[in-house]
Amino acid sequence: MIRLLVALLSGALFGVGLAVSQMTDPTVVLGFLDMFGDFNLALAFVLGGAVGTTTVAFHFVLKRSKPVFADLFQIPTACTVDRPLVIGAAIFGVGWGLSGYCPGPALVGVAGGVQTAMIFLPAMLAGGLAHRLWRLRG
Repeated sequence: MIRLLVALLSGALFGVGLAVSQMTDPTVVLGFLDMFGDFNLALAFVLGGAVGTTTVAFHFVLKRSKPVFADLFQIPTACTVDRPLVIGAAIFGVGWGLSGYCPGPALVGVAGGVQTAMIFLPAMLAGGLAHRLWRLRG
């Protein structure tokens, strides 16, 4: 039960951070991605804060033998840049650039009743389902 509560609180903190940084507003995100138009540098500070916090925190966290609320660390071991990774990253980037949403901010937007997020979320889920079906067939 404590793990679920920690997960809920962590997700809520993440959502509040996304909302405060305006990453749930697709026009702000698109402004950050539009380097040759109406460029908005504000989200670079959000990214810098996230990377800086993670860099410092991981230094201390990974010195532990195990996480506080789990039995072991689940750290990815794959380091291969292959065709599926590159294609997936490109599709993700195109979707993000067209809509201004990625999964986290879309979920926060839906929770906040943002109409564009409510349109994006089913499309994102349909894309995930299509990928799963495509992977299962081959």
